Amino acid sequence: MVHDTIEVTAPLREVYDQWTQFEEFPRFMDGVEEVRQLDDRLCHWRTKVAGATREFDTEIVDQLPDERIAWRTVGGDVKQKGVVTFEKVDEEHTRVRLSMEVEASGVADRAGKAMGFVENRIEGDLHRFKDFIEERDHATGGWRGRIRPAESAGGTTPASPATPTEDIPPYEGPPPPSAGAGPPYTGPM
Repeated sequence: MVHDTIEVTAPLREVYDQWTQFEEFPRFMDGVEEVRQLDDRLCHWRTKVAGATREFDTEIVDQLPDERIAWRTVGGDVKQKGVVTFEKVDEEHTRVRLSMEVEASGVADRAGKAMGFVENRIEGDLHRFKDFIEERDHATGGWRGRIRPAESAGGTTPASPATPTEDIPPYEGPPPPSAGAGPPYTGPM
């Protein structure tokens, strides 16, 4: 399980709206070559890490405007799930918390995971997201729709609107300290 948090100098709505623009992710996520949003729930991803191209699909399983977006992979070369939450600090600052679980699929993936490469990549991507949104005076777009867990392919429903489903890892605090940078991780945030 990987966790990271960053504070962004931008209003909550602007930060959340920008995060919903998945096709913009290659502009601040290393290793992400393309994201195509297929519909309100599904995205197709193409990543390239250490010369290896991977493609996979993600499904949004829970999306509550200005609060959270939770996803899981539903097809392709990558297995992961996660949740990103948004918290208003004040009128001009927003805290973004990311928790995700990535299943290592091969020897290189397991070695990279053991060395903290995924954690380092996510930390870098969050910092680039912060820079991306802070350099603008507005989000590049926004989608304010609600997606409920019971509507996803998995059909699970949380105990309460503020509780993620069993399939989605909860935020469990800050990440452990990490050393050095590694290759980019192969999935979405």
